[in-house]
Amino acid sequence: MLHIGYRRRCSVPTLLVSLLLAILCSFTAGSLLSTPAQAMNIQKVVSPKGIEAWLVEDHTLPLIALQFGFPGGTSQDMAGKEGVAYFVSGMMDEGAGDIESEAFQERLESLAIDFSFDAGRDAFTGGIKTLTKNRDEAFRLLKLALTAPRMDADAVERVREQISSSIKMDDEDPEKLASAAWFKRVFDGHPYANPPKGTFDSVQSIKPQDLKDFVRATFSRQRLNVSVVGDINAEELSKALDTVFGDLPEKAQLRSVPEAEWRVPPSSQVIHLAVPQSVVTFGQPGPKRKDADFTAAYILNYIIGGGGFSSTLMQEVREKRGLAYSVYTYLYPLDRAGILLGGVATKNEAVSQSINVIREELGRIATNGPSPKELDDAKRYLTGSYALRFDSSVKIANTLLWLQIEDLGIDYIAKRNAIVDAVTLDDIKRVAAKMIQPGNLVITVVGQPVGLVPGDTTAVPMAVVPAPRG
Repeated sequence: MLHIGYRRRCSVPTLLVSLLLAILCSFTAGSLLSTPAQAMNIQKVVSPKGIEAWLVEDHTLPLIALQFGFPGGTSQDMAGKEGVAYFVSGMMDEGAGDIESEAFQERLESLAIDFSFDAGRDAFTGGIKTLTKNRDEAFRLLKLALTAPRMDADAVERVREQISSSIKMDDEDPEKLASAAWFKRVFDGHPYANPPKGTFDSVQSIKPQDLKDFVRATFSRQRLNVSVVGDINAEELSKALDTVFGDLPEKAQLRSVPEAEWRVPPSSQVIHLAVPQSVVTFGQPGPKRKDADFTAAYILNYIIGGGGFSSTLMQEVREKRGLAYSVYTYLYPLDRAGILLGGVATKNEAVSQSINVIREELGRIATNGPSPKELDDAKRYLTGSYALRFDSSVKIANTLLWLQIEDLGIDYIAKRNAIVDAVTLDDIKRVAAKMIQPGNLVITVVGQPVGLVPGDTTAVPMAVVPAPRG
């Protein structure tokens, strides 16, 4: 999420209200936490205009959390205007309707209403947190932000400066450089190749009208997803949905995004940057979210590199050899591509050995699969920790939103742990053999790795390029 616009200095009373709100929000799930997540009562609410939301009522505290999402994130950025969606996410509290930026933010602050917006690759999401007594004004301000954002020139220039500074900082951050370069290589020519914030040059080219055009094309009732948790009932929410979203266009005007093809063969790239240790990003194709084997792949990833100190890569790279402080993997299922990504940061002299150990361990898992104990431990953790996703109203609302975006069904929470438990060792071994491809890794290294040559890590050529600037 982006909070980069003007912020007025809080008065003492406002600070106290905001602090109280923050404290209360951490406990908003109150009564919900006394009930297993699987037994959570999720209601489907449909407004008179046909806008649907999932609602979890909780009247323990006078708080409401609302999350919403529109399809079409940074993948909708036009060529030469990369960063528009991200720019919009920073402009949504910079004035709307007849309320200018400073007055709009003062109104939010005085009522302790929290707005948040985020531009992902496939979706533009947002949310509000508000005290029940301020909900009508919170909903009114959100409606204005969605339907009549001002995009005033002075606010646009202020946010542009903040984004430009952030991009310059990213160009000095080895981890962000490695990730951006990896996506650019793998998906060259596809919207997924573009950095979500855009480039320094593309951000300078964005005009207020470009921001308004994105809002007009993207914010609509078509495939709108909404989730609400807190002190509001179904009848009240039904009316509020039309208040907030009812005046949006019925249909979006999104450009078609093609399937993302991998543009490079297995290969390695070094981006030279004068830093004491190198950062490595590695990846290969992975499953999409609706893949029948996704749950098995999710468990497998936890065993390989998603389980912190219990993961096999952490044991082999850090605990046994002391090559790195951390090493990790994760699944990144996008609408048009499935990805298994990973990373490691280590001293320049240990990069080659770290990559070789990672390859060897991935090869072992692909050939043999995990042990019965590794599978049992992973399933026990993943089912036992699931309730931690529901320890605040915002977490619950966000989880419900993504269940809608991913089309997993309103009963998924009730079924999820059983789905995990149903995965067998044969399932895991089959998926490991199919999914894990240590010989097909695309690797990007940022730093000054010592002795890293093609013969050390891969049989395909390694490109060496200077670090980008701006």
